[in-house]
Amino acid sequence: MRRKLPFIIALFGLAAGLLSAYLYRQHAPSQAPIAVTRNPYSSGLYAEGIVQSVQASGDDVNVYPEVAGSVTRILVKEGGSVTRGTPLLAIDDRVQRGIVDEDVAKIAAARATLAAQSHQFAILERQKALDARSVSRAAWLGARDAVAVARENLRVSIATRAADATLLAKYVLRAPIAGVVLRDAATVGSYVSPQGVFDTYSQTTDPVIVMRQPGGELQVKAYVDEILVPRLPPPPRIAATLFIRGTNDVGIPLRFVRIQPYVSPKIELSDARLEKVDVRVLPIVFRFTPPRGITLYPGELVDVYIAAPR
Repeated sequence: MRRKLPFIIALFGLAAGLLSAYLYRQHAPSQAPIAVTRNPYSSGLYAEGIVQSVQASGDDVNVYPEVAGSVTRILVKEGGSVTRGTPLLAIDDRVQRGIVDEDVAKIAAARATLAAQSHQFAILERQKALDARSVSRAAWLGARDAVAVARENLRVSIATRAADATLLAKYVLRAPIAGVVLRDAATVGSYVSPQGVFDTYSQTTDPVIVMRQPGGELQVKAYVDEILVPRLPPPPRIAATLFIRGTNDVGIPLRFVRIQPYVSPKIELSDARLEKVDVRVLPIVFRFTPPRGITLYPGELVDVYIAAPR
């Protein structure tokens, strides 16, 4: 048996080798190539871009409440169009509403006090008219001043109620523009404040509502690397083309709008606020109208090629 053991081991090794050779002959099919955008210009500069809604300045419209509290109602849907002043969401206003109700009661009390003091002063006036000696000057002056104080208290109470009612109205967040609701970061029960609403996943504070201007036109902000800035053509002659990522056959011509003449760290596309960024970029804003059948959304990353002189 001991003499046969080496031959048995050799046979097992031969079988394992044949099996391995058979298995490794099987080739997995290669994956389809990823579409890469092509440079449409003979001398073109590449820049990463982000789609935005059309704005005369800044980016999208970020809406924050002026008061803090828990959200009680969501009054709009994402993607919905609203007019200026449309209620977007409601914040718990029970405390502030109680203050306004108390102001109403104070106004009623102030009116009653003023009526009583005015009536008392009118009695003294009639007595003084009948017999000037029957009313002392001190009593008359005191009654007159009491009426003035009561009238001022009423004025202050009315002004206080107006201020508190104005604050109460701010517990309903309204649309500052006519446009489209892009994002609603709040939900019923979540806490919002003038700093925004806390996002559990990004661990940051975000705008409560994000909106854009109405209309089909969009803009793209292209971030040109600082080493390519010297190769840019003069602004009036800047031509550019946008490519949607994942495609190489859909090029959308862009219209130059403006250059933001400040080179800044490239944190807009990565949102890396706490990360050291060595690359600095120059933002250039273009506008375009999406072709029929092509859908783009604000916040989408795209590839932008800018024609450059040789």
